[in-house]
Amino acid sequence: MSTPRVGLRCDASPRRGVGHLVRCLALAEEFLARGAHVAVFGTVERLPWATAELTARGIPLHPGPDSPAELVEAARRHHLDVLVLDSYELDPAGAGALRAAGVFTLAVIDGDSRGQVADLYLDQNFGAELPGLGSAPEPPGLPGLPGLPGRLLAGSDYALLRDSVISARPAAPPPATAVSRPRVLAFFGGTDAVGAAPVLTRVLVATGHPMDLTVIVGRPEIEAEVEDVAPGRGQIIRPAPPTSTLPDLITEADLVVSAAGTSTWELCCLGAPAALVCVVDNQRESYTRVVRHGLAAGLGELPELTAAGVAGRAARAAAARTLLGLLSSPQRRATLAARAWSTVDGRGRSRVVDAVFDAVRAAAGPG
Repeated sequence: MSTPRVGLRCDASPRRGVGHLVRCLALAEEFLARGAHVAVFGTVERLPWATAELTARGIPLHPGPDSPAELVEAARRHHLDVLVLDSYELDPAGAGALRAAGVFTLAVIDGDSRGQVADLYLDQNFGAELPGLGSAPEPPGLPGLPGLPGRLLAGSDYALLRDSVISARPAAPPPATAVSRPRVLAFFGGTDAVGAAPVLTRVLVATGHPMDLTVIVGRPEIEAEVEDVAPGRGQIIRPAPPTSTLPDLITEADLVVSAAGTSTWELCCLGAPAALVCVVDNQRESYTRVVRHGLAAGLGELPELTAAGVAGRAARAAAARTLLGLLSSPQRRATLAARAWSTVDGRGRSRVVDAVFDAVRAAAGPG
């Protein structure tokens, strides 16, 4: 293949969050390292740091496209060999339209192919490859390949991680280390679209344990709520804006509290002792698997933690007990960190790009 031309279709905004863009950035870095020409197609709204990430890598951002016809037209106009689709909102027929137009299509999914007919599927969630754990349904048969589904790359072996995460991965998980005032990092995606930071800040304070807490706040209203939380004795709360140095903050922390989204795989790769909260429905299955297998502690679901009445108080008290156990037990934190570190090795994106290029070469035939 001469210089391959690769497009990645994703969106990011305070409402949508940035998970799709972050994992597409990881793929983009790998494609660029292999000499490909890369462009992102979609909308990045009110996220200056995200557009700066694209600019820093020399990746152009083109608007849309949305409909199957628009996807095909954009692929033709930009002479794309490969188009990656990472969206819950696009018409599922877009993947089939691209294939029919001769564009190799990779669909990034999270347990549900949404009826997309792609050449290759990627579900990077832990356990997606295991039978009996609710793994992604088999994609439909593909035109021209009777009875054969597009290949599914499934599981955390294919986790998509950016350069900044891979370079920060320690050679070994952190050992059990006793500290009187643990350093805690709390973040909930690039924008905290669901407002989890103030809720979990209050739960952390309710543990009563001394801590030095840094809370990443993606929006001014979230920052204002966090600043209103009164720390207890021996507790310090520091709101901080989104930063490109987040991997360093993760490796420096004694405990990380985060949403159970795409950042889960970053935490695992970095060997971070972590406690996760499920903030949206499509995280539930992955959250359950990760907690069940001891890669992170579970704090429950955000709607439970924000509920009124007895049920809400009970959920918050249970989460606070889990956090207190982690804050007061270096061995418990180290056990989580070791399991997480051994699960995600940081080479997932390389395996994905290998699979894409192998399939494209095979489709092109000899010569």
